[in-house]
Amino acid sequence: MQGSGRWHTLAWMGAAAACVVLAGCASSRGPAPVEDRAPVGMAGTTTASSASGLPTTDASGKPLPGIENLGKPGYYAVRPGDTVRRIALDTGQNWRDIVRWNGLDNPDRIEVGQVLRVVPPVAGGVVTPPPAVAGVGTLPPTTTTAPAVPPPVAPPVVAGSTPTPKPAGNPPSASGDDDLGWIWPAQGALIAGFDDAKNKGLDIAGRAGDPVLAAADGKVVYAGAGLRGYGNLIILKHNNTFLTAYAHNQALLVKEDQSVQKGQKIAEMGSSDADRVKLHFEIRRQGKPVDPSRYLPARP
Repeated sequence: MQGSGRWHTLAWMGAAAACVVLAGCASSRGPAPVEDRAPVGMAGTTTASSASGLPTTDASGKPLPGIENLGKPGYYAVRPGDTVRRIALDTGQNWRDIVRWNGLDNPDRIEVGQVLRVVPPVAGGVVTPPPAVAGVGTLPPTTTTAPAVPPPVAPPVVAGSTPTPKPAGNPPSASGDDDLGWIWPAQGALIAGFDDAKNKGLDIAGRAGDPVLAAADGKVVYAGAGLRGYGNLIILKHNNTFLTAYAHNQALLVKEDQSVQKGQKIAEMGSSDADRVKLHFEIRRQGKPVDPSRYLPARP
């Protein structure tokens, strides 16, 4: 009897253990987890989002600063990784102006989804639509229909004469913004050309300490090392159309808000945030990188 009782006890313990194992397996399967498709925001929070996928409210549900201007011309919605200085470079503005236009207490603290003004305010609260800049606004500027103007009447052709052909190509800019008399910012060999996808400017070789020159008259709108990937950087604003950028310097010889002249030494070449000594030079037209070789004179 004792043996029989012991057998029944062992059998009961084995059955109980099997039930525990099966229960554990069942609980481990459970319902399939719900995929979190919340828009960009703080982990574990839910935020309202715009059509672009960017949040429109903060973690507490409060509307982000400037969200009422989302999609308007002349405004920019902050994306992950953005800084005020990079936004300024990409929109052709002075970063200090962007700070002032938006009343930012700390330019190093902006939120993803926050909407910033990136064109100057105009008296009366009217903003002049800016030139097309990638990432600035999502709605086209309002256009007005100009009154019809009759076509010019061609002068009569005198018998035996040959009409003078019109020159090919685009007419020169009425504002003269393109006519800056560009010069090369450094004398070294060209080691990398412009590539819209990989290299937003030209890379020019040299030795540490070689002079870096202003490519045209302008004003220093940035001098520092706050843009990742550029090292010690200088940005010059030449007019309402053009900026130039001079990166990887070892020494900066000018300060923000200082006016400089074409050919003036503004920095010394270096290798800050680069794998070798070189000058990375960009020309940005209305904030968009363009091929500097289209503007610089041919080298002998």
